[in-house]
Amino acid sequence: MSWQTYVDEHLMCDIDGQGQHLTAAAIVGHDGSVWAQSTSFPELKGPEVTGIMSDFAEPGHLAPTGLFLGGTKYMVIQGEPGAVIRGKKGSGGITIKKTGQALVFGIYGEPVTPGQCNMVVERLGDYLVDQGL
Repeated sequence: MSWQTYVDEHLMCDIDGQGQHLTAAAIVGHDGSVWAQSTSFPELKGPEVTGIMSDFAEPGHLAPTGLFLGGTKYMVIQGEPGAVIRGKKGSGGITIKKTGQALVFGIYGEPVTPGQCNMVVERLGDYLVDQGL
């Protein structure tokens, strides 16, 4: 299965059969190289990936400044130290799951809920971890 198929069929999928979808999604290497992304995923900037990787290494690193993705600032909220970063901006937000080799990104807006985004992103991330990726 190609990386693009993972994004298209597992991240940008219909959530709970309700016709709701993430706004954008991507799978990105730890070095910031984009493996696959939805057409709506923002362009990553090098320092943004560096900041995200620093927060996985040192949880809380992004809390004072916020999480930036494509120039958009998200307030960092509770996640799982070293494994998941979650951010909020207005009624939307972001979930990032770290695997052995990649970062799985999901961005959502209403009517998708934070819990739905977490479920979609973390389910694929856990699968990739189980596959040694």
